[in-house]
Amino acid sequence: MPESEAVAVYRRFRRVFGDASVRSPSARKRREQKAGSSPFQPGRDPDSLGNVMDSLTSRMGWTSSLSQAELMAAWTTIAGEETAVHSSPVGIEDGLLTVECESTAWATQLRLMRVEITTRIAERFPDAGIRSIRFQGPNAPSWKKGPRSIPGRGPRDTYG
Repeated sequence: MPESEAVAVYRRFRRVFGDASVRSPSARKRREQKAGSSPFQPGRDPDSLGNVMDSLTSRMGWTSSLSQAELMAAWTTIAGEETAVHSSPVGIEDGLLTVECESTAWATQLRLMRVEITTRIAERFPDAGIRSIRFQGPNAPSWKKGPRSIPGRGPRDTYG
């Protein structure tokens, strides 16, 4: 005698959703592969926002960029109150931190403090990847083009 449609549907539902002993072997494997679907399993507990952000930044490769931004924001604590008033970090490129100083005298003073400042940066911001620091004085007008230009013949009478 053929099975009624209701009985066939019931058996199908029982096979898919019901008792594990009734399920087919492939259905059992699919069901077992779903990790974290049962309560009290590892990975089911909520995590703190700090831990989630740490894992996200490391997974996305943002650790170095965030550390560099933190370093730029914390320049006052790295260089000191008085020194930070007369200098400010301009940018970081290929491990080179460029700091612009108020005057050439302050640039010279900071060059003398380079080892101390580099040590503080390495201790507090190891992920920033700072290998060296360049202290530059105030920008003065120049006709030179680029950091590696050669000296010319000197100033000429160009104004008249």
